[in-house]
Amino acid sequence: MLDFLPSFLIFFPLLTLVIVLLLPDQQKSLFKIITLVTTGLQFMGSIIIFINISQSKSATLQFVQKLDWINLDLGAWGKLSIEYFIGVDGLSAGMILLTGIVMFMGSISSWKIEKASKGYFALYLLLSSTIMGCFLAMDFFLFYLFFEFMLLPMYFLIGIWGGERREYAAIKFFLYTLVGSVFILMVMIILYASVIDPQKTAVEMGYAQDANQVEESILKRTISMLEEGIIPKDKQVHTFNFLHLQDSQNYLADASLNIHNTQTWGGLSLRAWAFLALFIGFAIKLPVVPVHTWLPDAHVEAPTPVSVVLAGILLKIGGYGLLRIVYSIFPDMAVEFAWLVGLLGAISIIYGALNALAMSDLKKLVAYSSVSHMGFVLIGIASLTGEGINGAIFQMFSHGVLSALLFLQVGVLYDRTHNRNIGHYQGLLKKMPYFGVTVIISFFASLGLPGFSGFIGELFTLLGAFASPYLSIWIGVVSVFGIVLGAAYFLWTLQRMFLGVFGTQLSEKDETQLTDLDRRESFMLITLIAIAFVLGILPNLFFNSTDATVIFWLETFFKPFLTNL
Repeated sequence: MLDFLPSFLIFFPLLTLVIVLLLPDQQKSLFKIITLVTTGLQFMGSIIIFINISQSKSATLQFVQKLDWINLDLGAWGKLSIEYFIGVDGLSAGMILLTGIVMFMGSISSWKIEKASKGYFALYLLLSSTIMGCFLAMDFFLFYLFFEFMLLPMYFLIGIWGGERREYAAIKFFLYTLVGSVFILMVMIILYASVIDPQKTAVEMGYAQDANQVEESILKRTISMLEEGIIPKDKQVHTFNFLHLQDSQNYLADASLNIHNTQTWGGLSLRAWAFLALFIGFAIKLPVVPVHTWLPDAHVEAPTPVSVVLAGILLKIGGYGLLRIVYSIFPDMAVEFAWLVGLLGAISIIYGALNALAMSDLKKLVAYSSVSHMGFVLIGIASLTGEGINGAIFQMFSHGVLSALLFLQVGVLYDRTHNRNIGHYQGLLKKMPYFGVTVIISFFASLGLPGFSGFIGELFTLLGAFASPYLSIWIGVVSVFGIVLGAAYFLWTLQRMFLGVFGTQLSEKDETQLTDLDRRESFMLITLIAIAFVLGILPNLFFNSTDATVIFWLETFFKPFLTNL
């Protein structure tokens, strides 16, 4: 009954985007209202999807919509099949809900945008559609399409509505992400050439009239012929379907990425090179040290709502891509390179925290704290344990909420004074008490205070790191030290900016602008704080949606390789 919801989340923003483009440029208030209503309905739809996944406690793909999209007969090269295939499971449900929350808050935060507002809100709606598409796509080609289309609105949102160095930041963001996309594209093409759709291939072989009518015996016969390498090339139907890419039985016997292929290049198997290429592509988006340098520049120059979306959602596509694509398709390589992924996670935690400790710009501090916190996601994924992977997914959701909260708070201050220098403020708690209280709460939530979601995410990723036989105990120990550094930079910033006698290095005119929160700002900040608090007290509200999928993935993808080591 509700299977239409995923398509609604993707295409409704595109419909309202057309409406915005058709309206006169003078209708600025209408642009804002349309965007707010659109993202609000997306938020409601994402809640419905999340509740259904949580209540089912099943690893089965739900809300499935599957249609043939592009079919080409390539003659001796076989047949190409690309599907409009979308669905939701425990891995994507939380990310869809996070997208609904953050995009809605970002649209409220965008209320004061006046410069070229028609273009801004049109791009914002396009961004909302493409992000949802990434988390819903179950076809690699479809995923890549949405993944690439995100570059367009983000580039212009930073490059046109950003700060003084917006052009530099936008180009740097675009080039870094594009390089990562090229690595992903190369592996996607090789995977396509290596994998067939067994049902559609059986139809081409004349064993059934329709792919939905392929019986188990026919399927086994087709797979057996595939293993023997006797299916004619012109009968092979190649696919981008994630479910087929994840099944090693669907790989051509002579394919370079077949799990039994022993060919090496430069001392590594071809599967290892494919794993590393995909890892680099998604590591840039996460981002992982040392491919993180685009992030601070993009955050500093981006307008507040774009920073909220960038930190709250776009970084999570990196972690989501690692799990959905890299680890599920190359589980053998995930085990082999667990040490490397875990090491990079620990380095990101410490390096990001040390840089945050050295920052005088409040927005840069929050940006580097994101690098540090996403390192916990990496060690959770690398642990290949139920605790670690559940914790990594939880940490992505938690950080999405908390980072959005922090960037909104930076925006509150910057909107009033156009100054983000930590040293230019002191005693703000007396001048802006309500704002100060929300900042104190968000800082303690972000540094991992028990009772908030940040504590749960970091705890479970660390539990996974210490429980994992594939990660050195020192990775867990070093990562724990990152929590201490996190407390240091948050508490030091809190002391310098909000405690003591009120005084600033601002002009008298700017100082008079330091008024407390208005209703719009209070709604955004209190809502996000409430979400972080509820999940910190009742984390099962989230784990109910992820646990079945994580268990299924560990049993299906990783267990054969874990037990052989």
